[in-house]
Amino acid sequence: MAKNIIYSEEAPAPIGPYSQAVLAGNTLYISGQIALDAQTGELINENITEETHAVMKNLDAILSAAGYSFGDVVKCSIFIKNMDDFGTINEAYGQYFPSNPPARETVEVSKLPKNVQVEISCIAVKA
Repeated sequence: MAKNIIYSEEAPAPIGPYSQAVLAGNTLYISGQIALDAQTGELINENITEETHAVMKNLDAILSAAGYSFGDVVKCSIFIKNMDDFGTINEAYGQYFPSNPPARETVEVSKLPKNVQVEISCIAVKA
């Protein structure tokens, strides 16, 4: 099976030795995204709602670069610094999955890259 590296200029460049996404067969594995603006490199983190939407925008850019959409996402992993933000993150995140949402776990962690509040990765599959 071929392994193709997916890159979108509309999402932030990796800040370490990893790819934005890898397409293996018909399965797309997207690395954890944070709320970095792809053009400026600045964090978008005025509040947790804005930060979550910025993360989802970065995921969308990578999905699109591979020819996928949120409708193809089968699994997400959400890492948050404060479980008290769970409801607010859910509200923003849920707007991208209005029906048939993917499987998911949400885990509270002590620290995330660049001290952000939320990081999300996902797996998408084309039938």
